Amino acid sequence: MDFGRLLTAMVTPFLDNGEVDYAEVKRLAVHLIENGNDSILVCGTTAETPTLTHEEKVNIVKAVKEAVGDRAKIVVGTGTNCTRTTIEATKEMEALGADGILVVEPYYNKPSQEGMYQHFKAVAEATSLPIILYNIPGRCGVNMTPELIARLAQIPNIVAVKEAGGSVEQVSKIRTLVPDDFVIYSGDDSLTLPMMSVGAYGVISVAAHVAGKEIRAMIDAYVAGNVAEAAQWHKKLYPIFKSLFITANPVPVKYALSQVGFGNGKVRLPLVEANDSEKAIVFQTMKDLHLV
Repeated sequence: MDFGRLLTAMVTPFLDNGEVDYAEVKRLAVHLIENGNDSILVCGTTAETPTLTHEEKVNIVKAVKEAVGDRAKIVVGTGTNCTRTTIEATKEMEALGADGILVVEPYYNKPSQEGMYQHFKAVAEATSLPIILYNIPGRCGVNMTPELIARLAQIPNIVAVKEAGGSVEQVSKIRTLVPDDFVIYSGDDSLTLPMMSVGAYGVISVAAHVAGKEIRAMIDAYVAGNVAEAAQWHKKLYPIFKSLFITANPVPVKYALSQVGFGNGKVRLPLVEANDSEKAIVFQTMKDLHLV
């Protein structure tokens, strides 16, 4: 299963009363595939999944599938820190027609490398869907080592990793250990090009909500061998890559989206909307890129 080089971890738009805005979910999904994305990731970190009910997650997947049809693949985040719950969610999303799943390492429990191996193995054995591992130690408290990822890559339907540990060194090590067809995605927009230079395939992005065509141009330039052009795109995009993470994701990107006509910037507690200084920084970087 090829999910392409550019995927966006889609936000969950909310109405003013805090409920999910399913009409905006559909409109945003269409916007993403019309602006450079190969696939869409729903119910990931950026979707504020910890604050979504099970019913809301199901309805979001249904809404996105209805909106995009066959125009893009849908990857669904099903990972939790309970293996049984992750398996149940994965089976349900497979039944709903998901094309793949993203499974984060168990958070809070702080499992050993062997514990993580057994967790992912159990999930993989419970589904026929391709699985993207998600390593984000900053949120989970544990790091999946390159050796663990290489071991998991031997399981047939574990096909990729979203590497959000912030380390090009780790990507280099993973690339040397895994099969050639195992895909590595950058989990950080600002490290997309550096990670591609050592063997990553693409990015699971946040910034592509508002700069999808530009990120696509950077990736395509690099793949075509136009490294200098790709580096220029990286330099141009770097300020927005950083400004969209000046406070907890997805607070800045939700504000950015509101400035280009998508949603109202609202998030659910315990997150709060961007303050005036944060908004000013994000707006200026968007203005500099001629996005607003």
